[in-house]
Amino acid sequence: MEFDFLKNTTPKEIQLEIVKNVRRKRKELKLTQEELAKKSGVSFGSIKRFENKGEISLFSLIKIAIVLGCEEEFLELFKKKEYSSIEEIINGNY
Repeated sequence: MEFDFLKNTTPKEIQLEIVKNVRRKRKELKLTQEELAKKSGVSFGSIKRFENKGEISLFSLIKIAIVLGCEEEFLELFKKKEYSSIEEIINGNY
C-alpha cells in the first residue's frame, strides 16, 4: 500500500486522532479509564495501552465504542455510497 504523504493522512496520524477522539469522548462522559474498562469488558491495561500507544484490537475498540455511544461510526466504515441521482455518477461525485 503506497501513500502520497503530501496529500494523504498517514496511518499513524489516523491512529493518534482516534485515540484523541476516544479520550475526549470518555472524558465528556466523565468516565475514568477504570470505569470504561468495567463497562466495556476491556481490561484496564488495554485501555491504558490504547490511550498511551494507540494499540488495541478491533474487537476491543468496538466494545469501547459501544460504551461511548459511537458504534454507528463503525457501521458506516467502508459502506458503499448511495447515489441520489444519475448526475452524481456521471459527474464523478462519489
